[in-house]
Amino acid sequence: MTSLTSAVQEYYGSTLTGTADLRTSACCDATSVPEALRPLLARIHPDVLSRYYGCGLVAPPLLQGARVLDLGSGSGRDVYLLAQLVGAGGEVVGVDMTAEQLAVAERHCAFHAERFGYANVRFLEGAIERLEELDLEPASFDLVISNCVVNLSIDKLAVLQGVRRLLKPGGEFYFADVYADRRIPQALRDDPVLYGECLSGALYWNDFLRLARQAGFADPRLVSDRPLQVTDAELAARTGTIGFHSATYRLFHIDGLEDACEDHGQAVIYRGTIPEHPHQLPFDKHHLIETGRVFPVCGNTYRMLAESRFADHFTFIGDFSRHYGLFPGCGGSLPFDTTTAEASAGGSCC
Repeated sequence: MTSLTSAVQEYYGSTLTGTADLRTSACCDATSVPEALRPLLARIHPDVLSRYYGCGLVAPPLLQGARVLDLGSGSGRDVYLLAQLVGAGGEVVGVDMTAEQLAVAERHCAFHAERFGYANVRFLEGAIERLEELDLEPASFDLVISNCVVNLSIDKLAVLQGVRRLLKPGGEFYFADVYADRRIPQALRDDPVLYGECLSGALYWNDFLRLARQAGFADPRLVSDRPLQVTDAELAARTGTIGFHSATYRLFHIDGLEDACEDHGQAVIYRGTIPEHPHQLPFDKHHLIETGRVFPVCGNTYRMLAESRFADHFTFIGDFSRHYGLFPGCGGSLPFDTTTAEASAGGSCC
């Protein structure tokens, strides 16, 4: 274990006693909770909720009966939330390296089993960079999630490779994390407080895309993002003009995806059959798919929908017999919004 890993373990194990101890909002979810999830969160034990350090919502639709892995599960908030979404026929496994956090999560297993009416969770102690060492079968998970934890890892490529190994074909890694608009200087990366606050371990967004593709996730999709403000004056002085963003990505385990959004003249029609999304489905930041409407898509989007748990909810038009070049609107600039106004603006394919 590296000295920085040990420092992070100590930070989340003993330095922080609750969410209020955080010095920035990077590891604290500022996203409004959807109405449908609020009753589920209300059923979770207060001790678990009080030690929550996530930066986003990691509860995509269509999880009934799914097998889910939570990387860096901490005190278990997301595990117990997802346990209700997968139901008695599913399972949620939490992995964390901090014994103190796991103790909180495991202490309340019986409480939640009684409240939910079933027991479908378990927790493992281990490092997310070494998932192969844990009692987890390859290609056995429908979904892997993580909530503001990958940035704390020293070996992020190993995390992504481990996730892909554990996902079933067509499964996805759906996770929230913190990213920077440039590479973090080494002096800041070595700062244990900045690292523990989810800032100096943040990847430059373009380096994340490169690592994801190297791990076999050819076309990462940005779901949502928000700019972060470093409100602690001392930490703001150290980070200077670096821009930080909280962002949620979805990465699909689908072999053979292209490294760009290529146009094959394809389209999909959403049937409006996904619970909580009868009128439109927000698939990612640039694909808000309206029910009943023919929606042109690139070849990668076509496959992500056709070869995943979303397939039964769409009608698919076209094939890969023709190619019309790059799908309109694809580019390589900073993908995140830098102002509130930009967050409401439309986008392109990717």
